[in-house]
Amino acid sequence: IAIPVTSVAQDKLELSAAADVVSSYIWRGQKLGCASFQPSATVGYKGLSLTAWTTLAFDGHSEDELDLTLAYETGNFSVSVTDYWYTESSDLHTLEAQVGYDFGFLAANWYTNIVGKNNENASYFTLTAPFSLIGLDWEAEVGATPWGTDYYGTDKFSVCELSLGASKEIKITKNFYTSLFAKATYNPTAEKFYGTFGISF
Repeated sequence: IAIPVTSVAQDKLELSAAADVVSSYIWRGQKLGCASFQPSATVGYKGLSLTAWTTLAFDGHSEDELDLTLAYETGNFSVSVTDYWYTESSDLHTLEAQVGYDFGFLAANWYTNIVGKNNENASYFTLTAPFSLIGLDWEAEVGATPWGTDYYGTDKFSVCELSLGASKEIKITKNFYTSLFAKATYNPTAEKFYGTFGISF
């Protein structure tokens, strides 16, 4: 959801925008909403970036969310701080720090809540492996909590996500493309399975 934007450090300001339409909002092995529209905008300069991301549910009942991420990337190393803000609960903010390294064949990221009501310094780490097969871009991911926390509904070290996703980029014009994607997620701790699909612009 809120991860550092990969960019190449340059001497000019870079602006970008994107949007996803998803069948359901799945985050770290949890279902947080139904079908949603999820736009984002990023401004970057020399490896430093600021991203605003939001999710807007189509059912009109799920709570909207706005995330602001300040990130820095140099080489394959990245750090970031994200403010998760649930817009209908103006006092409900959670600040999360992230540190990660991308080895190419495997990316490792660690996340810890540093500010937030009852967050218990909740932590989460992921291992993500990208690969290509039969003309599709794939991504396998494992996510877990290193210790128990109510924030993720665990009471000890727990694997919260085993997922496999696939996407296919479709070029519309020279400078505009879209992609279709699908993802299957299983949460062994909660014993729940989720399937989602969507389109990116």
